[in-house]
This record gives sequence, C-alpha cells and structure tokens, in this order.
Amino acid sequence: MKFDDIAQVSLLYDFYGQLLTKRQQEVLELYHGENLSLSEIAEEFSISRQGVHDTLKHGEKALQKYEETLGLVEKFARSRRAIEEIDGAISQIAAESQDAGLIKQLRHIKTIIDELDQ
Repeated sequence: MKFDDIAQVSLLYDFYGQLLTKRQQEVLELYHGENLSLSEIAEEFSISRQGVHDTLKHGEKALQKYEETLGLVEKFARSRRAIEEIDGAISQIAAESQDAGLIKQLRHIKTIIDELDQ
C-alpha cells in the first residue's frame, strides 16, 4: 500500500471510523495507527491472517463507500481550499490598503480564520 493510500484511509477513518463495526475499528487502528502486521493483529484477536485481511479490506471498502455517499472529506477539502484563498485575498487587500479601519477589520477576520486551524 502506497503512502497516499495509507493517508487516504487514515483521513477517511477520521471522518467515518465510528460508522464501522467495533472489530473493523480495532483492526484498522492496529494496522494503520499502530503499524502492526496482519500476523500480529491475527495473534492479538486469535484469528487467521486471512480473517484480519478480510476485516481490514471490508473496513477500508466501507470507508470508501461512506465517502462516495456522503462526500464529507471532499467537502472538507474544498472548504479548506476556499479558506486559504480567502485568507490570501485578505492579506493582499490589507497590504494594499491605506484605510486603518479596513485593515483592522481584515486582521480580525484573519484571526478568526487562524482560530479554525487550532
């Protein structure tokens, strides 16, 4: 599995992990979060490697299906890009403006935007 795929599954898990079965959650957390091998997870749950693999793949497939249906990750990404564009535009306007009141308001807006990242 490539790094991008792992990052994608992790992001999907952050959004939709609570919708998975308890076993799927545990397997995905151990595999992706704790970086345990299929064998190590199989030993932990006293099941076969194939059982772990199936649980892992079903969980990952469910996460993809949730994203296809709900699109929350894509909406989040679009919102982040829009906020970055707005932030850049505010910085440019503030740099070009001579109006102290406007600059103060723009700085206040930037503070609100910065708080979104915390």
